[in-house]
Amino acid sequence: VIGYFGKNPRLYEVGWWNLAFATVSIFIAVIFGQIEAGLAEPYTAAEPTLNLHTLLGWSLSGVIAAVTAWRYILRSRDPRTLPLPFLGIGVGLVGLVLIQVYLGDLLVWVYGLHTVEVVEATREGLLQ
Repeated sequence: VIGYFGKNPRLYEVGWWNLAFATVSIFIAVIFGQIEAGLAEPYTAAEPTLNLHTLLGWSLSGVIAAVTAWRYILRSRDPRTLPLPFLGIGVGLVGLVLIQVYLGDLLVWVYGLHTVEVVEATREGLLQ
């Protein structure tokens, strides 16, 4: 966005590498998130949020991989230009990431997953 509005195409190269590393990073994060979700002992009230958080994580992985592939094609054709719809997709991705972070915060701060007290209460059958 800064490269587009600042008319500095050198920043497009930085953005490309940032997107490429983000694609690899999100797959790693989602895989570790799956492991963490498997270790969690969610109670009934937390399960819908955990399921939505998981679904959105895998969806983000696919969307970011698709956007990275699109950016690669654009970069191959003309590395000094970037279409406006690409920036719009970027804004949409930021929105999805914010929702994902919100859901993760709910799981920790509201539902208390992975906290000692909640794990003990779940094991004792106090939480359903």
